[in-house]
Amino acid sequence: MRIATSASLIHIAAAFAGSAILLAAAENTARAADSLVARISLSRQTMQVLAEGRPAFEWKVSTAGSGFVTPTGSFRPTRMHEIWYSKKYDNAPMPHAVFFSGGYAVHGTSQIARLGRPASHGCVRLHPDAAADFYELVEAFGPTHTRIMIVR
Repeated sequence: MRIATSASLIHIAAAFAGSAILLAAAENTARAADSLVARISLSRQTMQVLAEGRPAFEWKVSTAGSGFVTPTGSFRPTRMHEIWYSKKYDNAPMPHAVFFSGGYAVHGTSQIARLGRPASHGCVRLHPDAAADFYELVEAFGPTHTRIMIVR
């Protein structure tokens, strides 16, 4: 389920992160607060994105399939790549990869028919459009103001 449209992505980013005044005020008043939160539910196979505490998106995901693990906990993005190729899994493409723990990332997949059920080697897979939207939001808000929470 997509709560916001791609067109509104620009509005969301501009409203929350595009303004230097807003960012300065936010940093001064709530340094510990996370402006962008992605909450991934392993049991529901969904990712809910909140911008400034307000629902912005909800997408189906695929997390670790049988024999693999998606780490649980609270993370910050550690690095981002518009396109990354898995060194571990036959150069598999990982578009709009937002890494959060070692080699684990939120990224796009071409296997969209498998979204909504466990199917990955541990990463959080999204529809390519959703991955691009999430990537842009993390860029706009900044990794230090982004939290990725993965719960059972």
